[in-house]
Amino acid sequence: MANCAIVGINWGDEGKGRMVDLIAADYDVVVRYQGGNNAGHTVVNEFGKFALHLLPSGIFRSGVVNVLGNGTVVDPEKLIEEIEITQKAGISITPENLKVSDRAPIVFPYHRDQDVLEEARLRDAKYGSTKRGIAPVYGDKYMKKTIMLGELFYPDYLKKRLSGILEWKNLTLKNVYGGKTYTLDELMDWLTTYGDKVKPFICDTGAFLRENDGKKNILFEAQLGVLRDVDFGIYPYTSSSAPLAAYAPIGSGMPGAKLDRVIGVVKAYSTCVGEGPFTAEWFGDEAEKLREEGAEYGAATGRPRRVGPMDIVATRYGVTMQGATEVSLTKIDILSYMDKIPVCVQYELDGKKTDDFPFPAAIGAAKPVYDYLPGWKCDVTKCRSFEDLPKEAQDYVLFVEKGIRCPITNISVGAARDAIIRR
Repeated sequence: MANCAIVGINWGDEGKGRMVDLIAADYDVVVRYQGGNNAGHTVVNEFGKFALHLLPSGIFRSGVVNVLGNGTVVDPEKLIEEIEITQKAGISITPENLKVSDRAPIVFPYHRDQDVLEEARLRDAKYGSTKRGIAPVYGDKYMKKTIMLGELFYPDYLKKRLSGILEWKNLTLKNVYGGKTYTLDELMDWLTTYGDKVKPFICDTGAFLRENDGKKNILFEAQLGVLRDVDFGIYPYTSSSAPLAAYAPIGSGMPGAKLDRVIGVVKAYSTCVGEGPFTAEWFGDEAEKLREEGAEYGAATGRPRRVGPMDIVATRYGVTMQGATEVSLTKIDILSYMDKIPVCVQYELDGKKTDDFPFPAAIGAAKPVYDYLPGWKCDVTKCRSFEDLPKEAQDYVLFVEKGIRCPITNISVGAARDAIIRR
């Protein structure tokens, strides 16, 4: 039995959901171990097209158990909405194939409000939040002021704790932001409406995973990528959690587990949602053409993604930080319209060229250094082997592979589940 993590190498939105949906056929359990409903994992299969925000991407595979680990944060209202939407498409979701950690913090309506209010307060200095309450709830977690899902089974204990937390939170909402405050009764009613529907799925997921470690194949699904990691990303333009493969055992509830395989997911070009430095960013018509060809709009937010060429410097850094054993390259088909394909191979910083990814305070001054490869100018969506690809596309893959210093084992040539080349 083997443990595998599928993780993002860049800014997120690399195509992790699509790869999890594909690879989940070989695994018994799929675990989300960090983040919340700020994810936007797009999956296209025989059931339709889905943008999964909180549900693990293995939910479409019969016989696969899907887990939201203790490292995730869960908005019961949004989870129930997503479950109901997915069920309407004919997907069975029961406590047998979806398990939610009793230690996962609850995202309350006041967390969402605080997220919106803080981004408005920051104005032009905003971080690019999805406004789903993720940063506030993670902040509260480390201040020991969150409610865990398991507390729903202890109503008197929950009510007492929530009362104390709410007094503190209302002071923040009113006196810092001039925002709406909440009553204890309002939040208890909200928990009754949505929390009660989540309760059948809540269990000690850590115990379930630890019991099956070494007995079942377990796949860990990350949200976002290295450059949004709170410790090693472009701080402060990061998420508030750890999307690194190294965090998967902790965020899932099995800290003693070892990863046998780490698959890093990389787009054939660069995209970014949110604020912060983006060295190889394109603007104007050039950017708009790539954005339209790739349908680059955030699945969670609908925002147009910032786009640019493949960034070897950032990607090699991401591969290193993830400890990736292999890479899946997605959306190579999108580049088919280009006559020549730019690749950012170095940064220029203070008049010197560098192969190293800079410290966050320095990266805003970095300039991209490009090499150009010939385009292939033909449709590759029907290719199913590496040899089927035109030579120029093969050369592009090999060039990227050499630059990031990690083998590329999967190449996606389209959105459909079977539009994949395995090397």
